Amino acid sequence: MEKELDKVIEEIMLAPDVNGCLVADHQGLCLASKGTAHVDSAGIIVAISEQACKIQPNLKPPTVCLETDKKQCLIQRHGTITGAIYKQKA
Repeated sequence: MEKELDKVIEEIMLAPDVNGCLVADHQGLCLASKGTAHVDSAGIIVAISEQACKIQPNLKPPTVCLETDKKQCLIQRHGTITGAIYKQKA
């Protein structure tokens, strides 16, 4: 699984304006991190996703977008895995 995860992260990192990527399990343990994504943020990323899921629990997990003037962090949960993609705004 680790090689497949590394391959997916490498593909994500090749996308335009992406400068970081993080994947964590349901307990907030960082499974992989690359670029500007910091391993210590895995727990908070998972917690943000879990709280967002409580807004409409009968629907699929929402994508959360945290945004500043120059950066974006997109958070998406799929099953027990949560991913975050860090982007530089164009």
